[in-house]
Amino acid sequence: MNPELLKLALGGLAVLASIGLFFGIGLALAAHKFHVKGNPKVEEVLEILAGAQCGGCGYPGCEGYAEAVVNDPDVPPNLCFPGKEQVAKMVAEITGKKMATVENMVAVARCSRVEGKVKERFRYIGEKRCATAKQAFQGHFACMCSCIGFGDCAKACPFGAISIENAFPKVDPELCVGCGSCVRACPKGIIELMPTKGRVWVPCVAKDPGKVVKETCEVGCISCRMCVKVCPAKAVKIEDNVVMIDHKLCMEYGPECGEICVEKCPRGIFRKFSLIGVNKYYENQVKAEVA
Repeated sequence: MNPELLKLALGGLAVLASIGLFFGIGLALAAHKFHVKGNPKVEEVLEILAGAQCGGCGYPGCEGYAEAVVNDPDVPPNLCFPGKEQVAKMVAEITGKKMATVENMVAVARCSRVEGKVKERFRYIGEKRCATAKQAFQGHFACMCSCIGFGDCAKACPFGAISIENAFPKVDPELCVGCGSCVRACPKGIIELMPTKGRVWVPCVAKDPGKVVKETCEVGCISCRMCVKVCPAKAVKIEDNVVMIDHKLCMEYGPECGEICVEKCPRGIFRKFSLIGVNKYYENQVKAEVA
């Protein structure tokens, strides 16, 4: 190589190296000067969280919740649903906060589309996603509030607690931690979280008038308000034609609170709830679909 060209190349490299060194030192000094020392408690909390990154706490990932629960006095220590009571106690101890009650929750599909023999209005041939199918006239079933069955909820569950069997979601309560990912993913709003100790539930969220419900589903709620009238704890109300239950009020009142609502429901859609019972419900839905 020409000696002059070599000399120029080496000189250029030296200049670039000097510039790089200069900026490197500058960045290091700036980082040292403006460094904000992190709270070690954030790291402690982060280490004990479940690490599921499910978003059930309402924050962007586990790190977001760790920072919030340490730095914000109003954020409770019991929002890591996968970690349940054990993690909540440790978070409370680290942050010095009062331990709040941890209510174990489980996802349920509030729909009886199969049992009610809800028919299809048309054959859907588009993308097999509930959110997409909903845009086509609210789905292809006669009850436009019913489960579409393409499994957006199952895909969203980070714990594999939901499976789709014959176009209907089946929740495994042993795997479900109540994070709410499926609730946020369901475009029809039929997935709901309820306490595992809850006494009653209504597997229907039909918003249509009673006459329409009778025409489309054999068991759907017709919003007759009988449950509202007879509930001794005043734990039942109707919102937009959908039965809503205050499970806390119901459980505090006693077993007879739920029993009378179940007994008086003319459609038999107000039912006793248990993890065994809800499993049976899903199994019956799937079997009915197969038949």
